[in-house]
Parts: sequence; C-alpha cells; structure tokens
Amino acid sequence: MTVLVAYHASPHGEAAVRTALEESQSRDVPLHVLVLDPQPASDPTPAELAALLGAGEVAVTYRGEHTEPADAILDTADEVGATLVVVGSRKRSSQGTFLMGSTTQRVLLDASVPVLVVKDVYDA
Repeated sequence: MTVLVAYHASPHGEAAVRTALEESQSRDVPLHVLVLDPQPASDPTPAELAALLGAGEVAVTYRGEHTEPADAILDTADEVGATLVVVGSRKRSSQGTFLMGSTTQRVLLDASVPVLVVKDVYDA
C-alpha cells in the first residue's frame, strides 16, 4: 500500500506532491515519488522536490528518457503496489476546459487504482 505521486518541476507538480504527502500521512502509508523529468537515478533529488519532501524517508524514482509519462506512471503504480495515484493538472484555457492533458486523461482511464488530480491554484 503506497501513495504514488507523479512529480514535474512546475507549480502543479509541487501541488501534487503536497497533496500526496497529506494523503500518505492520513492513510499511514509510504509515499513514492516518480519524477517525470528524465534524469539519471544517480543524480541528487531535485532541490525543489527535496524541499517539499523535507527530512522524511521517501522513495524517489525517475522516468526513463524514452518512456511516455503515462506509461511510466501506470507501470510504477503497478510496481510499487500503489493504492492511490496523485497527478497535477495545470489550469487550461476556456477552449481546453473540456479536455485534460493526454497524460492525465490516460492515467485516469487506465489506472487500476483511484487517481487524484490536483490543480495548482483554485479560483475563489
């Protein structure tokens, strides 16, 4: 049982991590972060992500350079036994309000566990 969060260096990626941290703490299960920005696993955790995670023990893996983001999220969810997948979604223009990004849409449709989509900013 794990909460998986797909992190991208962006405001909506940071919002997803903050929400996933809350979910993993409230469910008392580990958090696993999949960094969608390809980089070697030997590189240090990106500074922005490390600041969000704090000092806790969190597993961090990286999407392969030639792997589609949706495939990486779905495969990692299966590998880590995720019980929840958290993804960020940026605010869309009025033309894009009926369509989500293709990655988010595919994860929503193909995930075998619940998916929580988080916006970085909510309108008042």
